[in-house]
Order: sequence, then structure tokens, then C-alpha cells
Amino acid sequence: MEAWIQQLLTWLALPQFGLSTVFIVALISATLLPLGSEPAVAGLLHLNPDLFWQAILVATAGNTLGGAISWWTGALARTAWYKARSLRHVGVDPAGPSQPPAPPNKQSRHQRMARIWLRKFGAKACLLSWLPIVGDPLCAVAGWLRLPFWPCVFYMAVGKFLRYLVMTATILHFWPS
Repeated sequence: MEAWIQQLLTWLALPQFGLSTVFIVALISATLLPLGSEPAVAGLLHLNPDLFWQAILVATAGNTLGGAISWWTGALARTAWYKARSLRHVGVDPAGPSQPPAPPNKQSRHQRMARIWLRKFGAKACLLSWLPIVGDPLCAVAGWLRLPFWPCVFYMAVGKFLRYLVMTATILHFWPS
């Protein structure tokens, strides 16, 4: 198993694959798919410490683009939800006649608080998009709430850049070459 991991790290360190792999892994990990980009960044930097700033910037760009995709996913989901709701309101069930009616739209106390909090802080709330578990859905909720796209992307980029900078520096400090 250790030989396989070493081979994977060697492959990631190749100049033609290293940074592009970090970009793709960072992009995918910023969507709602469960994947972490930290091992790819740390593995690349363990083998090529001279790529520190390039890896940080590439990972930030990929992760920010993934957050933007999540924002658009939330915005498009809102549009589809309101369209289905309006069709249901006029008596047309978009799911078809064989489907049971949709449950009433009730929000938990936590959902109401999150919505109030996001509306209060606006796009600045996307600074927290780097957080595990809640960061990726936060970007989608920002899109659902139609928070302004470019300010959200800017705050996502700042938060994700700081995360990669601190995380990578910490890993390299405790896991020296």
C-alpha cells in the first residue's frame, strides 16, 4: 500500500500533472461532492516545495470556481423550485399525477436562523466558504438567496486563499520534507 501511495505522489509531482491535478481536485472538492483537496496540495508540496505559491494560487482558483458553480447550482435550483411551485399553484403538478403532493414548506429553527444570518451579512458570509461541511452548501444557499455573484466570488476567493495558505503552511511545518 505504501508503494502505491508513493507512486501516486510521484505522479502528482510531475510538472505536467501536478498543478492541473490540484486544480481539478480543488474544483471538485468545492462542489457538494465529498472530496478533500488538502491531501493533493500537501502531497504535491511535499514532493515539490518550490511550487508553494503556485499550488496555493491554483488550489484557490479551482476551489473558488467550484464555489461559483455551487452558487449557480443554488440559483438555478431556486428558479426551478419557484417554477414548479407556480405550476402547482395553478393546478398542474410538474411531477405528474401519480406522485403524492409535495410536503408543506416548513423550515426548522436552524434553517430560519441561517437564512437570517446570510441575509444580514450578505456576500461577506461567503468568507466562511472554506469551512468543512457547511462551506460548500453556504455557496449554494448564497445563490439560492440571490446574493450578488461577483462579491460572493470575491469573498469565497479570500476565504479559500487564507485556508490554503494556513493549512499548507501548517502541514509543511509538521510534515517536513
